[in-house]
Formats: sequence, structure tokens, C-alpha cells
Amino acid sequence: MRLALPLIALGLLTACGGGDSGANGSAAAPVANVAAPAGQKWTDMVAVTPEGGYRIGNPDAAVKLVEYGSRTCPTCGAFAREGNEPLIANYVSTGKVSFEFRDFAVHGAPDLAAAVLGRCNGTATFFPLLEAMYQDQLATLDRMQAIPQAEQARLQSIPPLQAVTGWAEAAGFVDFVKQRGVPEAKARQCLADQKLLQQVVKITEEGGATVTGTPTFLINGERVENAVTWAQIEAALKGAGA
Repeated sequence: MRLALPLIALGLLTACGGGDSGANGSAAAPVANVAAPAGQKWTDMVAVTPEGGYRIGNPDAAVKLVEYGSRTCPTCGAFAREGNEPLIANYVSTGKVSFEFRDFAVHGAPDLAAAVLGRCNGTATFFPLLEAMYQDQLATLDRMQAIPQAEQARLQSIPPLQAVTGWAEAAGFVDFVKQRGVPEAKARQCLADQKLLQQVVKITEEGGATVTGTPTFLINGERVENAVTWAQIEAALKGAGA
């Protein structure tokens, strides 16, 4: 399977936002809280979806929020740093809302590298690593911008699926996940794992008809138009009954 999106130059990393206003539709009837199974919490329930994303929360939640996001996208990072904590604490924990994150490789190989390493330990660490990557994103982008131009050009000249390990090293992703429970040998094995890479490629290719920019959000299968901030998404969740 071929990666549909080309690698975008580092200078364009700030161009990943999808919009800046509003949400869709009229308000739905309020949804009642749903109790988790005895002895469990919805926030501990993480699963891989048929679409290849990772979902946290009640699999049968009345309100299903999906994000197509890029781990190197500043707009996605801003949303995560502001919104992830209240989203999980105030909505996912109630059983009314589930949240699914689908890695979308808008920036080619750097996104593939981060996404594959984020999946390396499976469901147990997916969301903690995602949160950690977004918290560290500004430092990551600084490291990427500091890569010598000759090395940037070399990496950009390589097909994305072959440049993944190079970008992971240059951006500091290997050391980053090693400090957070993914041994270096396992991280390098994941970067070379074509199955893991193709999972992200598939999400990116199949999401191409839906994604207008990163982040792109869906609520119950409908795209939330021109919404990229937590305030906008929270308003849309409330409008859906959450």
C-alpha cells in the first residue's frame, strides 16, 4: 500500500489546522450517565477499533467522538493540551462519550514515526504516550527545526516508509519513548514493522475523503465543521447531548 500524502516540509508544520469556528446542528436531548461494569472505570477501557484507531471509554456510548490527528501538528497539540484532560475527566468518565484517536500522517514520515511508536506497546500505553507526545510537542518541533538542512533534505528525499527510522532518531522520538517504558530495541522493531506502518497508512488513505485538515473531528459519524479548539468541541458534545 502506498502512502497517499507526501512529506511536507518542516517549515509548513504550522499549516495543519482545519478551521477556527463553530460546530454543527441543533441540540440533542441530554444523555444520561452510564455506570461502568462493577469494579471498572470507563477511562481504563481502551480498544483498537475496526478503523484502526484507539478508543477510550464506553464502547456503546451514545456520543462517539473521533479525532483524526497528527502528532506533529501544532493545532492538534494545542487542542490536546487544553482539552484532553477535561474530555476524559468530564465526559468519557461518565460513560456518555467515547473518544477515538486516529493517527493521520499529514506530515508523512515524521507522523508515521511518532504514530508507530505510540502504538508500540498497544492499548496499555497508547493514550498516556499520546498525551506525553503532545505535552512535549513544542520541544519536538524545535528539535526538528534544528535538524541541519542537508539532513532534512536527505530525509525528505527518501520515500516516507523508508525514512521513518531516520525521522524518529532526528526528532528524538526513540529516546522519548525509551524514557516512558518502550525499550529501545522494541522501539526500533516497531519502526521496522510494516504491519504497524500500514495501519497508519490505511487510516490516512481512508480518511482522506473526510479530513479537511488536522485535527478533524467527527461526532457520531458526522464531521464537526470548522472546529479545532476544545471550546468548540465541548460545545458540539453538549449539543449532541453529552
